[in-house]
Amino acid sequence: MAEKIITTEYSEEMQRSYVNYSMSVITARAIPDARDGLKPVQRRVLYDMSELKLGHDKPHRKSARIVGDTMGKYHPHGDSSIYDTLVVLSQDFKKGMALVDGHGNFGSIEGDGAAAMRYTEARLHKFAEEVYLKDLDKTVEFVPNYDETEKEPEVLPVRVPNLLINGAEGIAVGMSTSIPPHNLGEVVDAVKAYIRNPDITTKELMELMPGPDFPTGGIIANKKDLQAIYETGAGKIRLRGRVEIELGKRKSDKDKLVITEIPYTMIGAGINKFLTDVAELVESKKLTDVTDISNQSNKEGIRIVLELKKDADVERIKNILYKKTKLEDTYGVNMLAIVKGRPETLNLRGILKNYLDFQYENNRKKYEILLDKELEKKEIKEGLIKACDVIDLIIAVLRGAKSLKDARACLINGDTSKIKFRDPRFEKDARELRFTEKQATAILEMRLYKLIGLEILALEKEYKETLKKIKEYTRILKDKETMDQVIVKDLDSIKEEFALVRRTDIEDGKEAVFVETPAEVQEIVFVMDRFGYCKVLDRTVYERNQETVSGEYSYVVRCMNTDKICVFTDKGNMHQIKVKDIPAGKLRDKGVPIDNISKFDGTKEQILCLTNLEQLTGRRLLFATRMALVKLVPGSEFVTNNRTVAATKLQEDDGLIKVLLAGDEREAVLQSKSGYFLRFALEEISELKKNSRGVRGIKLEKDDELEEVYLIGDEPVIQYKKKEVHLNRLKIGKRDTKGSKVRL
Repeated sequence: MAEKIITTEYSEEMQRSYVNYSMSVITARAIPDARDGLKPVQRRVLYDMSELKLGHDKPHRKSARIVGDTMGKYHPHGDSSIYDTLVVLSQDFKKGMALVDGHGNFGSIEGDGAAAMRYTEARLHKFAEEVYLKDLDKTVEFVPNYDETEKEPEVLPVRVPNLLINGAEGIAVGMSTSIPPHNLGEVVDAVKAYIRNPDITTKELMELMPGPDFPTGGIIANKKDLQAIYETGAGKIRLRGRVEIELGKRKSDKDKLVITEIPYTMIGAGINKFLTDVAELVESKKLTDVTDISNQSNKEGIRIVLELKKDADVERIKNILYKKTKLEDTYGVNMLAIVKGRPETLNLRGILKNYLDFQYENNRKKYEILLDKELEKKEIKEGLIKACDVIDLIIAVLRGAKSLKDARACLINGDTSKIKFRDPRFEKDARELRFTEKQATAILEMRLYKLIGLEILALEKEYKETLKKIKEYTRILKDKETMDQVIVKDLDSIKEEFALVRRTDIEDGKEAVFVETPAEVQEIVFVMDRFGYCKVLDRTVYERNQETVSGEYSYVVRCMNTDKICVFTDKGNMHQIKVKDIPAGKLRDKGVPIDNISKFDGTKEQILCLTNLEQLTGRRLLFATRMALVKLVPGSEFVTNNRTVAATKLQEDDGLIKVLLAGDEREAVLQSKSGYFLRFALEEISELKKNSRGVRGIKLEKDDELEEVYLIGDEPVIQYKKKEVHLNRLKIGKRDTKGSKVRL
């Protein structure tokens, strides 16, 4: 085969490939189809379970078998995604209507994962079997699977708007879908109203289906926003958990605040996060009326108990919980689905329209197939009835025929040339026989007991029933109103058997208001020992034990309780800690590791300077690196809300060796490892931004590096090689010169 080289622009090929990849992820993985409301992996799992005959009345089958069969036949994308789908389809706290009946550990609302697939078992729920998979052979198109060895349904014949009932969650390339679950009975009522009046408004539909119905219950607190969400297909729902008050039965018993339902967004690790958040609020004295918190949830439901002090302000506690924890959360709605192969954001009426168009198409296919079957039955029954009327002639033909082929030819077109009649009178009548091929086959296969009188009456009754069905199916196919009645009747039967009571309340709740009482501003003392354990001391305690504190602690910083502690490290980082987050302690208390309350990592960084933010105001910091780069940075550069920022920019293989807080000093001294000293005016160092590298301070010889930096004060005397060196007696030079060695 001759080689063919195609020349193309690289950017165009990349763009085309990325678009193809994106559309594949969108349509074949993450976004549900508007018709059945299912993603491909969900559809394949349900279909495979149907093929494995795992009905609701059959024994459970190992999940590993279901996953393996689905992966091998329909979904070659890894077993974890298939099993995760199977698990979610079985979780009634995630789905409005669970579709899989799981046996074993299929996870919990508190975030516990499901057991491995080799341990769990599953089968279809009755709801999935009857509403999602019924008439599969009569309605939807089948397409080849990934390797064209099997056939799979393009879409399942779901008889309810699954996109609304079970909702959907998915993240694709550049887009995502998030559709909340709804109440089955209310959705059915909305569909019926839409069938009666296709021009019905969203507001009128919401009288029947007022909003989402989450399986975790809870409260929707922004009822006024729901109409806009259903009209546009996007928006935010404000969810709240349900809180009840249990009064103590005896005087000694404490009142309790009990959370019995959680927001849908708290499913999973959200409950543990909520408990942690409440504990932090109690520790930080924001929830002073709460004395204890416990999670008493079990298989009966959610029960999180907060014990209260006597005469606690319950409304204030609720507001704090709504404002500071996930007990109130937002659920982002984006009703995106695949419509005719393309992603489209649908509003409520759009979802119902796509669902009904799908139902009309399915019912048309179904009743066309049923009509064809009844017409075939009619043809056969007419032949059998006619044959019973001339049964003597039929028997004469059969007795005179030498083969089945000769008998069939006589029954179909009256060919008596090969029939030898015992009674010549039958030959003339036999020439008038005109049965169809199907009728002739049925006559030849008919058993003699069908000639009993009662059997003939039953045959005539069946014929009348067939005529009745033909008339009914023809009317359904030709008359839209009759088709509508069929769909409505079907929906009513589903609602009667499977509908649940609404679990989520909808209201316009008051905005939670919580105004933090500012802490009384007071002076305290931050202390940290050489092992990194820190705490804050009361000022009076420090002043009484000043000598002890100075001897035992490496860092002692006077600050206000509203201040921040700034930690500069040799990696060029500045870590910030709010003083209010540092636990107060007594003089002999150990304190807490600074690593626990900040992003500082003592195993990888060394502290060069520790001060408070207030001291930085109006002052400058002198930075110096091993490669002798120096700079002055205004303290205002480090006023930030971030817990960690880059305090300086470092070259490769360079590191900070000194960070000094500059005051009124006018001169600096740089000392290299080989013993060179350079004294120069501080004003020669440029004042730069924190994200700059700096300027060269001293000219270093090969293999030399900067070792120490000093700011000259009133009596600057240092120890160098066990001798005193008076820095203010050194010869003044220029920055970026070599300096000189000190005579000892």
